[in-house]
Amino acid sequence: MNSISIFLLIVGIVFDLFGCIGLLRLPDVYNRLQSATKCVTLGTCSILLALFLHYGFTSVGIKALIAIPFLFFASTVGAHALIRGSYKFGIKLTDKTVIDDYKEVSK
Repeated sequence: MNSISIFLLIVGIVFDLFGCIGLLRLPDVYNRLQSATKCVTLGTCSILLALFLHYGFTSVGIKALIAIPFLFFASTVGAHALIRGSYKFGIKLTDKTVIDDYKEVSK
């Protein structure tokens, strides 16, 4: 069980690192939020699952297990709200954007 929790911890740290690199490297706010939401949600949920597997059904493990669905739903809803607000505020897409599906919906 200890090796599984260490593996999940390493996977979580790597995904969080990729999310941070995406925040720095991607061209516009929409791509950055996409990277941050997907990578950091998966990475942090993996870290919390590793904590649960390591500590078991103690107070730390139960809190980690309870935090996973809250983090999953709150980060995705928060990112959607930020992206929609950015679009309505008029933040432009990057020049390399091929298609804008939200343009048809927002009219």
